[in-house]
Amino acid sequence: MPEFESIFTLEATQLKFGDGSAEELGWELKRLGLTSVILVTDPALHAWGLVERIEAIIAKAGVKFARFEDIRVEPTLESLNKAVDFCAQHRAEGFVALGGGSTIDTAKIMNLIAVHGGAIMDYVNPPIGGGKKPPSPLMPLICLPTTSGSGSEATTVAILDIPELHVKTGISHRYMRPTLAIVDPDLARSTPGGVTASAGLDVLCHAIESYISKPYNERPKPASPDERPPYQGSNPVADIWSLKAIEFAGQFLARAVADGDDTEARGTMMLGATMAGIGFGTAGVHIPHSIAYPIAGMKHVFHAQGYARNYGFVPHGYSVIVSSPAAFRYTYDAAPAKHIQAAELLRGHKIINPDAESLPSALIDMMKAIGAPSGIAELGYGEADFPEIIAGALKQQRLLAGAPKAVNAKVLETILAESLYNWK
Repeated sequence: MPEFESIFTLEATQLKFGDGSAEELGWELKRLGLTSVILVTDPALHAWGLVERIEAIIAKAGVKFARFEDIRVEPTLESLNKAVDFCAQHRAEGFVALGGGSTIDTAKIMNLIAVHGGAIMDYVNPPIGGGKKPPSPLMPLICLPTTSGSGSEATTVAILDIPELHVKTGISHRYMRPTLAIVDPDLARSTPGGVTASAGLDVLCHAIESYISKPYNERPKPASPDERPPYQGSNPVADIWSLKAIEFAGQFLARAVADGDDTEARGTMMLGATMAGIGFGTAGVHIPHSIAYPIAGMKHVFHAQGYARNYGFVPHGYSVIVSSPAAFRYTYDAAPAKHIQAAELLRGHKIINPDAESLPSALIDMMKAIGAPSGIAELGYGEADFPEIIAGALKQQRLLAGAPKAVNAKVLETILAESLYNWK
């Protein structure tokens, strides 16, 4: 008989939330004893004066800084190597990341290589990369998210796209977790509605996937504490964070997409993103994210509303949400009560005669309400692409290990077939 896990851990990024909290960045830099930092930021934020605002706060604190802003939405190995090269030319004691998930993930990898050296692929999760573990903590990283989505400010993960392999993958280790997240709703005011939609759907998937993931005590016991994965499975503490994030998405996501000046909605979704990040950063994500990586990595022909880029790509939240209704339809019988609770939180009311369609239908109604793609066909995929998508998804065993039901190629084929068109 296999021996099962009996322990779960919770390590969380320090969080500072509220209107005007960005103004306390200087105080936090001094508290951490930093005299020089690299500011990693999205160049699009110049249009709203956010970069200049944060630079002024850093300078007023007497901290020297160098700015890196060659950020690619959905970072690639090539774009990340440019970022790493920048670090080699600008030595610093820490990092400040201003932007969305792509910016924060870039800063995490810059920090990793600046401290421990080597090639990025050395640390990428196997079987795609070498799976090397950083031997000691990194430099301080303060994150100021400007979108309400990735939750990267609270997680141990950085994601990258490897176009030549037609797949997205990542680096995951406890030392990758940022030191502090400063979540200021005012920083999200300028985010386009389309970006808010994709980001918010990512929040929702993080929260639901982690909540219904395989319980921690149904997973094999690791040989040592060092072998315990960051994604440990659902547990009572992670569930609290995830459930609240689902509730927030049901109440505020559509409002946040519709009106950038609705700071209550955008601020609550930003808080929900961080909360979901704490939840899934402990419990993990599984089927929708495993499918999302090859969907985002194989083709770059989709042009999403709100993203001012001259190249095609599938925003992460959209790549995840399109297969979620079918994925949760499949996992329903593993934990019916959890699926129903997620659906009721999303709808905001009790569901009469709930069943396996309760959560998929709630997700589809949200997708329609905020203008999400109807399925993977809208992203440029058809049945002929299924074998490559399935092969890419099956490489994500780090994620699939947390699914509440076994996943194989046949299961993925069924999910993809149902996901071509979630509605017509």
